[in-house]
Formats: sequence, structure tokens, C-alpha cells
Amino acid sequence: MVRGSIPLYTQGMLQPDLAHLARDLTRIHDAVITGASPPVQPRALVRRSWDRMLRLGLDPDGANARIVADEAELETRRRNSRLRLVVEEMRSVLLRAPDAAPFILVVTDADGVILWRDGAASARRQADELGFVEGAHWSEAKVGTNAIGTALTEEAPVQLFSAEHFEASQHPWYCSAVPVHDPHDGTLLGVVDISGPAMTLHPAVQSLVTTAVRLAEARLMIAQQEALNTLRDRMSAMLAGTSGPALVVDDAGWVAYQQGVRSRDRIEAPAADRSILIPGAGLCLPERITGGWLLRPTGDRRASVTLRMRQDPPVLDIHSGTDPLVVPLTPRRAQILAAVTSAGSAGISAADLSQRLYGDGDHVVTVRAEVSRLRRSVGALLATRPYRWAEGVDARVE
Repeated sequence: MVRGSIPLYTQGMLQPDLAHLARDLTRIHDAVITGASPPVQPRALVRRSWDRMLRLGLDPDGANARIVADEAELETRRRNSRLRLVVEEMRSVLLRAPDAAPFILVVTDADGVILWRDGAASARRQADELGFVEGAHWSEAKVGTNAIGTALTEEAPVQLFSAEHFEASQHPWYCSAVPVHDPHDGTLLGVVDISGPAMTLHPAVQSLVTTAVRLAEARLMIAQQEALNTLRDRMSAMLAGTSGPALVVDDAGWVAYQQGVRSRDRIEAPAADRSILIPGAGLCLPERITGGWLLRPTGDRRASVTLRMRQDPPVLDIHSGTDPLVVPLTPRRAQILAAVTSAGSAGISAADLSQRLYGDGDHVVTVRAEVSRLRRSVGALLATRPYRWAEGVDARVE
């Protein structure tokens, strides 16, 4: 087995000579960073990350500036993170070791910002010197190859030891990080990480973090279902004496209760200033309620949209029986809507839209991303697969 070519510190293998491994990795790191030929190639994951860091021009000597969110931003990020629901449980699972255990638990959001940190006092003091503190941004682009940032980039579990980190200041550490995903839709929520002095790495660390993340994801699924059940019970009692279609959803658009309308399990996330088209109910105006949104018809089951291309910037006028909504558009988004309108009810595919906008079919990914962003402005008025105006929408271009 060649040191440095594969991870020698994973569960199920004999504990390696960590001191020898650290020296070997340092030689590999120094050779790659200076453009020399390394004695052994780094792991593929590590090499990919180092290549990204070299292209970004980051400093391997550790002089990269640390960015730390202020207290107000940190508290906002914590409130907005679903991981707040499970952080205490993860603490109880991962910090059961005696106080002398020299590691820390870190939980970040999907941007790599450290939201919570706990663990051994000695490790916390060393982490403070490294800028590994609550509120700090630990994405790859900010601090180089590290388990948190690389796990976010790769969307996969990552364990790094000593000189596998890009910055020399991080070489005295090991880090084991596992991404946490929303169990319902797969959205990346953040990362759970255990870090400590490199020479204290135990082969079971990565397995321990993975187990904690799986438990957290299971708890998140239960918590969301409990919240939906509570919302359903409360709103079904409130709406029992009313007539007409109604839909109750949580903040992410998951359906808790429906009356007089048949909907999918999830709709787009509501916003207070935008009507949403619900099949069978027409355009509905979201009304904020505790724990989610109530959607009821505006009185008009049809909507008319007018794409005004000659304005600068172009705009989309939306009429739905309520006050008109005017959505400013970039030229590219106006072109997309013009193509969708001209395609009629048959719609237009991403490939055909790429051909129309760029003159070839090689920009399908770009088209899909642009349409996704566009739908955040116009909502379900714009249907997909293929792209077309939703049923009940009358559209024209002026």
C-alpha cells in the first residue's frame, strides 16, 4: 500500500503511522504546490481541490483573509437554517466523549458559514487562532481545501488529514465532514464536521459523523411531517365552515391541507407579493399564516400576460382579477418569454430554446438555469417540460 495515494485512515483499516503519513503528505503537498513532480500523486479528490485552489490563486502559506459574519448576520443564518432543529441532537450524539477528547463539532450552512461550534476547550482555542470560529466562511474559495468547503463542492463526505489541506496553517488538523440534505427534496442544507489535532485522528471518526448526519436527516423528516400535521389540523378546523377552494402549505410549498382542489404534494414556495396559479382553483393570492401560507382564488380562474418588448427594460404585465403585477425583465428573459409565447400550447423544449437563443443546442444547461430563475419571478404561470404558459394563461407580445 503506497502512502499518500489513498486514504489510510478510514474505518476498517489498521491505524496508520500518522506521523509518517503526515510527513509523506507534506512532501506531496509541497511538490504539487511548487509545480514539481510529487513522489506519489495525491488522492483524486484532493488533487481536484488543489487544482481549483491554484486556479483561484489562493495562498498555500495561509495568508488568505478570513471573512467572519457579524452577530446579526449569524443569527439570521441560524434562524433560516433547518439544522437548528437538530443541532442539539447532533451535539448529544457526537460530544458524548469525555471532555478531554480533543476535537470540536462544527455545523455550517450551505454557504460554508459556521453556525454552531462546540467541543473540547483546548481544540476550540487552537481553532480560534486559525479563524475556525462561529460566523467564519469556510468555503474552498475562502480558506482553500478543507473538509467543509470540499464536501460542499463535491456534495459528498470528505475526510482530510494534515497536508491534504491546501493552507499550511491547517496541516496540524484532521477534518471529517458530511453534507446534510433535506430528506424531502434533496436540497443541500449544510455540513456537519468533526475536527481535531491531526495526530489524534481515529479510524472511526468519519463513520461517526456519517451516522450523526443520517440521524439528523431522519429527524428533519419527522419534524417536517409533524409541522405539516399541526398546520393541517389547525387550518382544517378553521376552514371547516367555509366554501370554495383553499390550499394550505408550509413555507417551502409542501401541502398540508387542501379543500375543493387537488394539488401535488408541493407547489412553488409562496411569496406575499405574487399570485400562484393552482390547477382547479386558478390564480391564488398567498396569505401569510402561522407556520405557512393560505392560498385562495383571487376570483379569476384565468390570467392574461402581456410581454412588452419595446419598453426599456422589457416588462411582463400580469392581470388576474387583482391589481396588475408588473415584472421587469432582462433582455434575455424577455427573449425566453417571447419564444415561449410564439410556441403556443405545444411549448418549446430546452434544446429548441437553446437553438433559438444561441444558434446551437449546446446551451441547454444555461437555458434551464435561466428559466429556473425566471420562474422565481413569474411563478407557476410558466410551466415546464416543455416550457409553455400554464393552462388558463392568455399571453401576447407587444
